[in-house]
Amino acid sequence: MRIRSCLPVVLSIFLSACAANNNYESRPFFQHEHDVETHGRKTMFDRIVETDPGGFKVKSSPEFKQNPPARIAILPFADRGSANFVVDKIPLTHRNRTERAEWAWTDSQRLRRSLHGYLSEREFILIPMGAVDAVLKNRGIDTPEKLSKVPPQELGRMLGADAVVYGSVVHYEAYYLLLVAAWQVGVQVRMVSTHDGQDLIEADGSRYAATIMPAFSMMDIAINSAENLLQMRDIVLARAEEETCREIVHRIPPSPVLEARLEQNALRRAEEMSALDSPPGLQSAVHMVHLSEPPITQ
Repeated sequence: MRIRSCLPVVLSIFLSACAANNNYESRPFFQHEHDVETHGRKTMFDRIVETDPGGFKVKSSPEFKQNPPARIAILPFADRGSANFVVDKIPLTHRNRTERAEWAWTDSQRLRRSLHGYLSEREFILIPMGAVDAVLKNRGIDTPEKLSKVPPQELGRMLGADAVVYGSVVHYEAYYLLLVAAWQVGVQVRMVSTHDGQDLIEADGSRYAATIMPAFSMMDIAINSAENLLQMRDIVLARAEEETCREIVHRIPPSPVLEARLEQNALRRAEEMSALDSPPGLQSAVHMVHLSEPPITQ
């Protein structure tokens, strides 16, 4: 009987909660966005909690702030490591020349692709990596040495880019010692203007995806050491790659100048497209107005 008497009360509370959740409030777009520069960026507390002694340094030039590039091409990254599976500085694989070339390309592409993804979330226009590679391959630029000999200005003309990004993989290795296991992933990145060859952004740093498991007995040591082997999983390595690139991109200062320029270009294109749907006389008038406007330059 008591259960039956409680049912109406429980049902009433449930229906009230559902009604509250269904009370939809219409909210407008284009509001102020909070924590744009800090969200997703590690603090010292995060590094302590996640046992990440790595760090990142990003330097931007005055030219980047005054005249930021709109179209960016990320060039193939160079892998400066051994291209073997390395644990505690000891290579556990002995790959031949072809295998080393394939794995160096694989490792560098993972970081390049991650950097491309995070930069594409910003105000920049990213040229597709496949298009960049097709042009370079067609010109016979297929090694880091050949790429370094091509001036940025020429690369800009070939790729239709305002800036190019060079990258090098400097850390891509694992560490394991019973109660400690970690992946270290590190890159060096340089964004260069294709108009004057000046450095716009310089960045380097590494991320440790580490796990430390304390032990107080021989049984703890055995169990924790076995669990630490799970830190060597490929998914943990992928997370370290993504976090490395995310940390770098979050440290590149936002560019209100570029955002304003892109907005102006978008509005102008929208007006031109609207004019195409207007009567012929109005089309010509709008066309003459656009011809009298100064072009939007960098």
